[in-house]
Amino acid sequence: MLFNSLTFLVFFAITLGIYYLPLSWRLKKFHLLIASYLFYAAWNPPFVLLLWLSTVVDWLVANKIAQTTPQNSKKWLAISLLVNLGLLSYFKYTTFVLENFVLFINQFGINYHPALPSIILPVGISFYTFQTLSYTIDVYRGAKPCRSFLDFALFVTFFPQLVAGPIVRASYFLSQCDTPKLATQAQLGWGLSLLVIGLFTKIILADTLLAPVVDAVYNNSDKAGMLDSWLATFAFSAQIFFDFSGYSTCAIGAALCFGFALPDNFHAPYAAIGFSDFWRRWHISLSTWLRDYLYISMGGNRHGVLNTYRNLMLTMLLGGLWHGAAWGFIIWGGLHGLFLIIERLLQPFFAPMQWVKFAAIQFVLALFTYLLVCIAWIFFRAADINIALHLLTTLFFGQNHTLLLSNFQMAIVGVIVSSLLGYQWMMRNSCLEHLADRTPPMIRALFLAILMICLLFTPGDQRAFIYFQF
Repeated sequence: MLFNSLTFLVFFAITLGIYYLPLSWRLKKFHLLIASYLFYAAWNPPFVLLLWLSTVVDWLVANKIAQTTPQNSKKWLAISLLVNLGLLSYFKYTTFVLENFVLFINQFGINYHPALPSIILPVGISFYTFQTLSYTIDVYRGAKPCRSFLDFALFVTFFPQLVAGPIVRASYFLSQCDTPKLATQAQLGWGLSLLVIGLFTKIILADTLLAPVVDAVYNNSDKAGMLDSWLATFAFSAQIFFDFSGYSTCAIGAALCFGFALPDNFHAPYAAIGFSDFWRRWHISLSTWLRDYLYISMGGNRHGVLNTYRNLMLTMLLGGLWHGAAWGFIIWGGLHGLFLIIERLLQPFFAPMQWVKFAAIQFVLALFTYLLVCIAWIFFRAADINIALHLLTTLFFGQNHTLLLSNFQMAIVGVIVSSLLGYQWMMRNSCLEHLADRTPPMIRALFLAILMICLLFTPGDQRAFIYFQF
């Protein structure tokens, strides 16, 4: 069930209507839990069993960890890791590992070509696996386990952020389940506004205006010239931002309509100055998860410079692999790991220099960061490594014999990307809610009315959100 579908709007209206009936708090939470299972079952009903398995296992394991000795608690944590990461590995990486194993042994003249398994990837498995794993790890580290199985099950399956985040921590969500939640009039209005804004960025900006530009070049990369390649690269940077931030905005808005707060997942990432800053602003819930549960667990920066660089690179490589079972994602993660390492190497030389802090220099550094982020996105978007390398070569050495993109498409990319960069630079130390608070009510109403009219008169093709595949 896609946010950008009539089915979801009907589902959401019915779910919200029932939630605001005069029911007990326990019944309201049970209602949200059943609605969340129905929401997930709309893709593939049998995969609800995987949700149940993760929920029950981590509920039982966390209670055992809290009740047993530190030595035995490691064994129980291992069970949680084995079940959750085992399921994730089987569904997401089995085919990838087998394909690469076959390619490897074929290099030695062994003619081995087994039938590849037909495995369907459960939507959102990477997200809810990380979310439920964070709970058992937190309990292992000393947090108190949840007393209510209903609250915990709702934490794992809450439908607004179930399939593409934000990845919510148990301590953040479960505390909200203790007391009845009903949105105030202001919260309900802001939640619905965020739904409209999120749908606009997804349907209009990402799908209608930018996706055709990106597809035209990436699907015909052998014919692309230098200008085509650069425009498609910038267009994809905007497309994936509008697509993914659009989902997160819808998720936060939908949750707020029920009185629940979800954490922000983006904060002007293309205005980042450096790559540490970028990962504090892009997919914040994943980057903080990788930092807290992977990077720090490996030692972080506590055991010398070389170990710090190793931990950074491994974290980003695994972060890339989390996104998908393909070498392009691994290279994308590796590039970001390399950028972070180079940044750490250069930081001691530039930190004392006052001229680096001038506004104009900061703006140039932000543009340079954005440029490198865009180049890395090529490996994220390309269907295979050969296409990525070809487009990367074309960026710097290609020619423009013929153009794949029309003048209108080139103008669209120029206007949207420049507007996006300008807006994010302006908002790098602020947020959308603060901007809305400073805007007169009539202007806000007119702005939302224009967005809704655009949505009503844009047919769209109901593309799935890009991060659904992860």
